[in-house]
Amino acid sequence: MSTDAQQESRDGRDAEDLRKWQRWHEERVVAVAAPYGPLSLTGTHWLADHPEGRIPAVPGLWREEDDHLVLTAGAEDGLTVDGRLLDGDVRLTADRGPIDASRVARGERRLVVLSREGLWAVRDFDPLSPARHRFRTIDATPYDPDWSLDGVFRPYDTDRTIRVENADGRERGLGLSGEIAFTLDGAEHTLRAAVEPDGSLWAVFADATSGDSSYRFRFLRPDAPDGHGRVNVDFNRALLPPCAFADHFICPFPPPGNTLAVAVPAGERNRIDA
Repeated sequence: MSTDAQQESRDGRDAEDLRKWQRWHEERVVAVAAPYGPLSLTGTHWLADHPEGRIPAVPGLWREEDDHLVLTAGAEDGLTVDGRLLDGDVRLTADRGPIDASRVARGERRLVVLSREGLWAVRDFDPLSPARHRFRTIDATPYDPDWSLDGVFRPYDTDRTIRVENADGRERGLGLSGEIAFTLDGAEHTLRAAVEPDGSLWAVFADATSGDSSYRFRFLRPDAPDGHGRVNVDFNRALLPPCAFADHFICPFPPPGNTLAVAVPAGERNRIDA
């Protein structure tokens, strides 16, 4: 293939990648602004902080019992469970599905049961949240093919769990399965990552732009590595974490080794409000 033909082929791939990125970015903005997107979270209430079982602004009596959460409410509380008005007790486990499919609701609000490291919490998602109605868009750097890098995933012999600070100031375990290695400006860099149930990767990272021209840390979610461990490290798709949209999320901070000394001026950078 001639040099001109090779360049034309590369230009065609870059144009297609740009179109895919634009669709991805548009879909991200729509998902964030959705009625039960991250902007609708108005509170994460840990039961340990409310030993009497009463959560401010959340109806009912909530208490732990064995490996369940028990909710007691009267008809006057207006809570529904599985679409039916609750007048009595119900035993609950952690919600695993989409927010709008949570078992407990009060009108349009969704009360999502959460369990982390043996502690129970109730999350309150409200489509009428002020943050959702202030939101305008996500500030993202225009697509640049130079930030779509070839990488390789190096799995650990066994998964590891380390303690890292979370956005709410508490320390929790973060599971890690290996390292993503890639070359930037002639130097190799690595990011410690987890493997998701579908085989894709998830890394929490910061860089020289963090807390300055971009949010203080971001997520990277590469597709599953191929049979040789090769993976596309596309910083154009660096994501703002949920806590960039609502203070009530408990996003983990980057683990040791995941703060890059170089600037990564690519991907999502900040939330923009009206």
